[in-house]
Amino acid sequence: MKKTLLFLAFAALVPITLSAQGAKQEIKGAGQDIKDAGKKTGDAAKKTGRATKKASKKVVHKSSKKIKEGAEKLEDKSK
Repeated sequence: MKKTLLFLAFAALVPITLSAQGAKQEIKGAGQDIKDAGKKTGDAAKKTGRATKKASKKVVHKSSKKIKEGAEKLEDKSK
């Protein structure tokens, strides 16, 4: 009788222990997912920043060129 009760108590505790370990693994997995998402967000921000810098530089150079062309035309007309 005692062996049966001991066996039943042990059998009842095994699933509880296994489910607690499964939940622990899920929490660790979720934490890693958050870290990965943070890294990807940072990489995307860097990429966007670089693209913005490149586009701004392009616009500045193009407008500078057009201003010089306009100044040359004005100079030619005033002669």
